[in-house]
Amino acid sequence: MARARARTPLPLRTRAPAPRRPKHRPPALELAARPNPWARAAGLTAVVLLGAWLGLLVVGNVRAPVGPMNTTMTLRPSLTGGTKINVSPLGALRLDSHTAPVRLDVNVDQLDPARSQALVDHPERLSGLQDEVAEDVRHGTLDLAVRSCVAVVAGATALGLAVYRRPRRALAAGGLALALLAASGATAYATWNPKSVLEPRFSGLLSSAPSLVGDARSIVTEFDVYQQELARLVTNVTKLYDVTSTLPAYQPDPTTVRVLHVSDIHLNPASWKIIGSLVEQYKVNVIVDSGDTMDHGSAAENGFLDPVADLGAPYVWVRGNHDSRLTQHYLEGVDNVHVLDDGRAVTLAGLRFAGIGDPQFTPDRSSVPGAGASQEEAGDRLASALRAQAAAGTPVDVAVAHEPSAARRTDGAVPLVLAGHLHHEETEVMKNGTRLRVEGSTGGSGLRAVEGEYPDPIQASILYFDRDTRRLQAWDEIELGGLGLTTAEVSRHLPEENRPGAAPGDTPFPSPSPSPSPSP
Repeated sequence: MARARARTPLPLRTRAPAPRRPKHRPPALELAARPNPWARAAGLTAVVLLGAWLGLLVVGNVRAPVGPMNTTMTLRPSLTGGTKINVSPLGALRLDSHTAPVRLDVNVDQLDPARSQALVDHPERLSGLQDEVAEDVRHGTLDLAVRSCVAVVAGATALGLAVYRRPRRALAAGGLALALLAASGATAYATWNPKSVLEPRFSGLLSSAPSLVGDARSIVTEFDVYQQELARLVTNVTKLYDVTSTLPAYQPDPTTVRVLHVSDIHLNPASWKIIGSLVEQYKVNVIVDSGDTMDHGSAAENGFLDPVADLGAPYVWVRGNHDSRLTQHYLEGVDNVHVLDDGRAVTLAGLRFAGIGDPQFTPDRSSVPGAGASQEEAGDRLASALRAQAAAGTPVDVAVAHEPSAARRTDGAVPLVLAGHLHHEETEVMKNGTRLRVEGSTGGSGLRAVEGEYPDPIQASILYFDRDTRRLQAWDEIELGGLGLTTAEVSRHLPEENRPGAAPGDTPFPSPSPSPSPSP
């Protein structure tokens, strides 16, 4: 019998016990696992802003009829706010209507033929056009507010869902976008400036159509609330479209005297064409040049002054520090030129002007010891002459000097003093009530314009005076692109005392006493 072999049992395989995981992660690992809360907030903010902007861009606009026009109203993100009215292809009109991170864009798309023809067939409807336009604007703004809310919420929610893939985070982005729009709307409402339309800025071809803003007297008396002001602008744009290929002729108010203020031409021959165009377009009554017409004041430059006789309006001139006595003597012999010096006064178009020449002659732009004292002395002589004129019953309405430091010495002796020299525009009401208006360079700083990286602009102003009171009612600042540029902008400004709602006692300078009827 076979003997059974004893089998050795095989060893059992055992697994090593897995290491036990700690119940709590080390602090360093825990901080590494958590995302930075600032990064999360920044990411969410970026999603909200980008989504809201995309929403406004895609669906956040409203097509609304405004009177006889079809317009598109849109809200756009902006750092400065305001309102922009695009009248393609003529240009744009900008209003500082509010300060908020959103801007209202109004695009005038086209003129509706049927509604326009109805106005032509029934001119009596023009009397109610402003009310109709105001109502259209209110409805369009309300529709725009509702659509903008939907647009920003939808845009932020959709982008949040695409980025985070979590409905809760997407809804949070939409809610934050709605809160942001509501805060922007509240800021716009709190900073709303209904008088901003009184000082619009025009660009493009609109800057060469001053009839769009009306005359100074109409603005002071008729523009009292925002809807009426906006309606008037739209109505005037309608008239502009009515003439299609030609800009409307400017019809100035017969009770307004218009003065063109130029300065610092510095031998720029293009200035005469610009001045002549402004005289014709604005029907200017008087031109005032506050000096530095020349560059070196030499006899060889005198021929440059010959076009002054053909500008179509009386030319009042004072000597600047680049104009010599030789220059002054030459201009005294030019027809239609009135040279003012040592307080001499002249009456033109019902306004009385007096001025003084610059005591310095520095054609090489050198500094002269005691220049400041000589300017103040010249200003004191001018102020003394102004007071003498007032005592004689012939008060001066406008004083003229070249340097602002001389002009400042006339504070309290005249309602308005004009100056130049600085090559940029400034306006201020001085301590004793005299308004100082410093004009920019109507020659774009002349040949020195090529010295800098960017050319200096060509600047001039139209000053509107009431024919009865002889006081400044408004002024238009006109700025053209400098050497090689073809841009244009017109800005309307009103003195504080002429703004709607100003009390009669707000006038900073006492009313002048009546003067005898002057000869033109």
